[in-house]
Amino acid sequence: MTAGDTFDRLDDDDFPAYTMGRAADMLGTTQNFLRAVGDARLITPLRSPGGHRRYSRYQLRIAARARELVDQGAPVEAASRVVILQDQLEEARRVNAEYRGSCRPANPTAAA
Repeated sequence: MTAGDTFDRLDDDDFPAYTMGRAADMLGTTQNFLRAVGDARLITPLRSPGGHRRYSRYQLRIAARARELVDQGAPVEAASRVVILQDQLEEARRVNAEYRGSCRPANPTAAA
């Protein structure tokens, strides 16, 4: 990958552009918090060729949601589980809405 390729991917939400230290700074938290949400399987950072954790903007948004819950007093493991369940619920609602949309009759007056 060339430097030009890397610069082109900086707008990619899934590109692991942030080191653990930078990610912790951006979230206003500690590196231990990022390790904890990783241990709780909320996010799985990619690894650099040297083995260092790298985070994407998408992962940081997820971690920020968990941090809000932790700041309210929830344990990291519980906060991580809540975020996972919220995302699963949202996905189920989206799929359900798509299904309902595909089941509507083409001519609504004919169904009445």
